[in-house]
Amino acid sequence: MVDGKQGVMVEMSSQQNPIAQLQARFKELEDKFRAWLAKQSIPVEVGVVTATSAAQGAAIGAIMGTLTNDVSSSFPSPPPQAPLNPQAMASFKQAQALSGGPLVQARNFAVMTGVNAGISCVMKRIRGKEDVQSSMAAAFGSGAMFSLVSGFGGPNQAANAISSGLFFALIQGGIFKLGQKFSQPPTEDIFYNKTRSMLTSLGLENYEKNFKRGLLTDSTLPMLTDSALRDVKIPPGPRLLILDHIQRDPELGEKRRGIT
Repeated sequence: MVDGKQGVMVEMSSQQNPIAQLQARFKELEDKFRAWLAKQSIPVEVGVVTATSAAQGAAIGAIMGTLTNDVSSSFPSPPPQAPLNPQAMASFKQAQALSGGPLVQARNFAVMTGVNAGISCVMKRIRGKEDVQSSMAAAFGSGAMFSLVSGFGGPNQAANAISSGLFFALIQGGIFKLGQKFSQPPTEDIFYNKTRSMLTSLGLENYEKNFKRGLLTDSTLPMLTDSALRDVKIPPGPRLLILDHIQRDPELGEKRRGIT
């Protein structure tokens, strides 16, 4: 009886958590937006993705520019007729590009993030996948455009754009590979993706270890019974919630009726 009350309390706390509800609502809206965007033509999708990413980048750049505004104001401006050699002028422009005010940094970050997202979107639609080649191509474009817009590098803009693009591409390629290496879940977790999603939606994440202990993988979900859940030490309240979820889920419920 106590276990049943605990299960109900877990469900109520999950439903009454405003942060969890807000996160779920945001995730739902994001999924709907992505689904709508995927149905659009390539120009529309690229335009929307580029614009939204550029806006996000501009906001980040403005914040960073505000923080570095004091630094940029401390750089002395050369006299108009000062005989500066091209290398010295390039160094001065580099310092301004990296520590400019809010508007300068907003422009720089908007270009970087917008171009990167736009090229990534095009590559994904054309190639049908998102891999290290697509990521490096997008980084090359964003690095080249950043160099052209910000004046970063030496007096030769074309060479600077290529070198900056290559530098960005190499960095992005390394980050992509490291992300792949460390983001891959353990082999056994692959067999519990649906189970983990179900338990999370019910606020019963703590019982994932019980499923693994009993080898109750995703393929066993349509066959779950009260006795099977009892055998892995899951209390009555959570058992009822799990079985009710499986019964209501269209895919799992259909498979369950096919088995019975």
